[in-house]
Amino acid sequence: MNILSRLSVLALLLVGYGGCPASSTGGQDAGPSVTACPNPRTPNPPPAPTGTTKGPCDIYAEDVAGGPCVAAHSTIRALFAEYNGPLYQVRKGDATKDILTVGPGGIADATAQDDFCGVEACSISVIYDQSGWKNDLTKAPPGMASPKAGIEAKAKGVPITVGGHQLYGVHIVPGGGYRNNDACGTATGDNAETMYMVVSGNFSNTGCCFDYGNMERNSRDNGEGTMEAVYFGSCVVWGRGADNGPWVMGDLENGLWAGDSNQYVKNKPLIWDMKSGAYTFVTGLVKGDAPGKNHWTIKEGDAQRGTLTTPFDGRRPSSLYNPMRKEGAIGLGTGGDNSSIAQGNFFEGVMTATYSSDAADDAVQANIVAFYGQ
Repeated sequence: MNILSRLSVLALLLVGYGGCPASSTGGQDAGPSVTACPNPRTPNPPPAPTGTTKGPCDIYAEDVAGGPCVAAHSTIRALFAEYNGPLYQVRKGDATKDILTVGPGGIADATAQDDFCGVEACSISVIYDQSGWKNDLTKAPPGMASPKAGIEAKAKGVPITVGGHQLYGVHIVPGGGYRNNDACGTATGDNAETMYMVVSGNFSNTGCCFDYGNMERNSRDNGEGTMEAVYFGSCVVWGRGADNGPWVMGDLENGLWAGDSNQYVKNKPLIWDMKSGAYTFVTGLVKGDAPGKNHWTIKEGDAQRGTLTTPFDGRRPSSLYNPMRKEGAIGLGTGGDNSSIAQGNFFEGVMTATYSSDAADDAVQANIVAFYGQ
């Protein structure tokens, strides 16, 4: 029995105890490296006017080393200073309603959701892409690990208060998840990219895999290096950080990596502290460098205070991940093969097709802290 088979057996045993299952390694066909965009791209929102507060995507667009967002998702706020469109859609029975910002660069009009849903059950049916690439997320289709489509998140599943306003995040529970297997503009192959997400620090588990980022286009495990996503949780089947988690890690397919080794102790757990409020919200960031550099980075921080730290900045975990074979789909709340026993609360996330500068990452974290720290 080879090491992959042993890992698969171990994973099956862990599933029975609510653990994190390893993805099947049966399929190694990486599939197409590029999928033609079914819809023409619309322009990104215009740059932030002079004197106004820039959003995360405005910051990345001005980054000399990096570049603009190719995906921007949030049910909480606009991620461009001038974005004034729909953030997400809610569903009540057969009826749906788009929830817009209250104005350019503003927060979600959560009152519109409350008025539409009332006391009845509502779900989040679409998370709109603000970037202009039309990379909207809808419930995940069936995949290799789970033959069932994803469960739409309850629209009122995770209410939060920011600056005195009640807003709603995306409450992912086991069986839930969102996907776009026809995403456009995203990195493929060994090309560079940057992604971050803001999530709850007090809601995670050991399941696979509460991810946001670049995934396979066929919802199957196509082998090591066919995805690159940021993960938050305490899964320990493939790799881990120090102690017992939860950690910000990178999901590179057939491996959640806290660094370049199976246990990378410099990646410390981010423990929510109810008394101080530390890590109530977590920023997790993963980025892969330009082709041929064999280099990637993990950053993390408290989304309400302080700066980012860098628990890992170095080479890929093994030759199986060099070069990378990223496929360019976008997923939220599941693994690349639709593994869906994780849980988490998602508030915002963006992706670029460049390796951002440290200065831009720091400015984005400052923007996040200024917002969620209100």
